[in-house]
Amino acid sequence: MTIVLGAIVVVYLGICGLVYSAQRRILFPAPTVGRTPAGNFELLRIDGGTLMLFRPPPAGGPVVVYFHGNGEQIGDSAWLADVFARAGAGFAAIEYPGYGLARDVGAPSEQALFDAAERGIGHLVEQRGIQRTDLVLAGQSLGTGVAMEMAARGHGVRVLLLCPFTSIADVGARVFPFLPVRLLLQDRFDSAARASNVKVPVLVLHGTDDELIPVDHGKTLAARLPRGRFMAIAGAHHSDLWLYDEVVREVVPFVAGTRDDAP
Repeated sequence: MTIVLGAIVVVYLGICGLVYSAQRRILFPAPTVGRTPAGNFELLRIDGGTLMLFRPPPAGGPVVVYFHGNGEQIGDSAWLADVFARAGAGFAAIEYPGYGLARDVGAPSEQALFDAAERGIGHLVEQRGIQRTDLVLAGQSLGTGVAMEMAARGHGVRVLLLCPFTSIADVGARVFPFLPVRLLLQDRFDSAARASNVKVPVLVLHGTDDELIPVDHGKTLAARLPRGRFMAIAGAHHSDLWLYDEVVREVVPFVAGTRDDAP
């Protein structure tokens, strides 16, 4: 019996070691083939090698700073520029290190994503003349963790979150309930802990049938935000929120600032 228990412990520790060493490949399944989007965009390489897709706003319009999901790249998000244009907004999608066209710019990690976001926002303000009061942050899935950190640092006058998590630790504990995820995790993206520092209006949209990040994550996060508003999208899954008309109907006036979503 002792030998059997010892073998089980060895196997379990081996699994823990494998998960620990592979966790960033699991969390950041970065596209290795870059795709340059078609359309009326500038593809900027700014200080530090950060890549950003940019379409300037009409005079006086806001700029949506968008952070994509973990298996995507900025080229996959380019079509959203037309959605946000309905709100009279420009569009800036900041690429993550190691992703797509930025595959040669370091490796992805929580800190690396935050650094890239800071550089992109800094470029918009310092080099493009965008007023800080005209920046709207938006994130989807993994990108909500980046948007929340930037908002907690004081960037953005409104924040849009689509299928957010409370923290990566909470997501990981659900996916790997048999592992000590909270001890092993390197990149935590603890949005729930940052929520009290986000003082601006935040709109949270989450599908009721999300199979990757349960809708309770979005509801819980919104409740912790001082000025959060939560909307469940009935029947929506993790990757199809934008197919629902009510999402666009909610997003456009929120981005434009024509409706006060703050409680």
